[in-house]
Amino acid sequence: MNKRESFGVATAAMAAAAMAATVAAVVLAGPAGGQQEPPASQFGETVEVRVINLEVVVTDKQGLSVTALGPQDFELKVDGKAVPIQHFTEVRGGDAIEGPSEGPDIPGVPQLAPGTPVGTSYLVFIDEFFSLERDRNHVLDKLATDLALLRPEDRMAIVAYDGRKLDMLTSWSQSAAELERTLRRAGSRKAYGLQRSADDRRFTDNQRLDRLPSGPRGFIDSTQMRLDVDERNYAQSLEEQVRNVVLASTAALRGFANPPGRKVLLLLSGGWPYDVIDYIVNDYNRTVLESQIQRGDVLFEPLISTANQLGYTIYGVDMPGLGAESAASAEYAVGANFSDRKQLFQRENNIQYSLESVSRETGGEALLNGERDKVLSAAASDTRNYYWIGFTPPWEGSDSKHKVTIDALVEGLRVRNRSGYVDFSTRRETSMMVESVLLFGERPGVAPLPVELGTREKSGGGTMMVPITLRIPLGHLTVLQQGDLYVAEVELRVAALDDRGGRSEIPVIPVSLSLPGRPPAGAYATYTTTLQLRRVRNQLVLAVSDPVGGAIYSARMEVAPN
Repeated sequence: MNKRESFGVATAAMAAAAMAATVAAVVLAGPAGGQQEPPASQFGETVEVRVINLEVVVTDKQGLSVTALGPQDFELKVDGKAVPIQHFTEVRGGDAIEGPSEGPDIPGVPQLAPGTPVGTSYLVFIDEFFSLERDRNHVLDKLATDLALLRPEDRMAIVAYDGRKLDMLTSWSQSAAELERTLRRAGSRKAYGLQRSADDRRFTDNQRLDRLPSGPRGFIDSTQMRLDVDERNYAQSLEEQVRNVVLASTAALRGFANPPGRKVLLLLSGGWPYDVIDYIVNDYNRTVLESQIQRGDVLFEPLISTANQLGYTIYGVDMPGLGAESAASAEYAVGANFSDRKQLFQRENNIQYSLESVSRETGGEALLNGERDKVLSAAASDTRNYYWIGFTPPWEGSDSKHKVTIDALVEGLRVRNRSGYVDFSTRRETSMMVESVLLFGERPGVAPLPVELGTREKSGGGTMMVPITLRIPLGHLTVLQQGDLYVAEVELRVAALDDRGGRSEIPVIPVSLSLPGRPPAGAYATYTTTLQLRRVRNQLVLAVSDPVGGAIYSARMEVAPN
């Protein structure tokens, strides 16, 4: 089409401190030249879950694996109500013993004949942002040494997060030699834990000085129920850092969604407080009410929900990282007095509870203190004997949480499995996909979205205004006739990660495209708007999705000040 027709005006209100949007105009244009299929990505798999498979580990009172149980020996409940077990497979010594129930193949259900080896897919997440190089490399060396424990049908992928981006060090590999080389190279990468420890030490020392009788504030009353200015600033910074590392590990799971066999996340953590407020206050006699600071049940929920959705069991590994050489770790506190050691243990317990929580909720176990020397051996031993128990829930896309319990009907047995699942909506799935793209690059199944950046202009408060123009292909959108017009309802999402690690919330902006006629093949809509970003280097992801037809277009770019 040579004629360009204006057919609508939309506004976008972004609920994020890092960005704001102005009135946006939408125009219809002719075919976009040079459109291509989305390039193949180095990683990434489509997330589609129809069946909930639970990896159930059963042990006796001595902690030994219990084998030869059948579906009649278990009771499965969802939200307290008994549901039938539809799929059952025992894996013993890494081999399938009993196959699933007879019937057609169902995606997501292991179809294993008796005697079939069942591999384990280990995804290794290396936290470089909180960890100290010494402790990280100690764990990586132990992991490299134990690679001989991998069976021929096992595989491993390795990713690392440095506080700004998530790097894939290797995709799925079954070569022990290749994996060892990758782990050795990972040990030469920069770790930023010393900066986290310095921040923590600086805050702790300032608090001690301020609370001396001769200090500016004197002793703080244990009944003070609000954080002071310094405490709040540090709490907000630490909360954002923990949220970002949780987002990164969640993105890693979604990037490696569907490997075969048992799925395990080895979560190598440099120390993430579960309760940021309690970690900072470090006084059990003081109750603090701060609704703006999220606690662990909210901060770690995306990781737990995604792991449970995809069938990943998490083994949290304490490296120990944050505070290892400051006031956070009792492990390095030789010579401290009793009161100081008590506070150190309180903080260390806070950090370790994060790993205990995500591991327990996904059916795994936390490997703390000396247990970190047995990362692969412990996980491998734990995943050689288990039961695959599956059922198909009614999917409603309501974002509702559902609690799952499995009880052994044989007395004296201990059962361990993931605690539940979330019935994710399409809207939430798309937002999580955008977050994954922000940290981990393009995803398969997502078509490119042409974007043009305008001239950046300085704005107040250390921000800049960035005009953008989106060229939205119309060929795969759901277009419905309404009277004389054709209408497409899409959603726009914008995510930004700045050079300091700050991340915006991801708004969902409805955009209505009113077309004067049915769009011809290759036509696209032009949508213009202005973003307000922090005046630093930003990684920006924009995504346009069709909630009816499921089509997604996405663009990822770097935006720097002029």
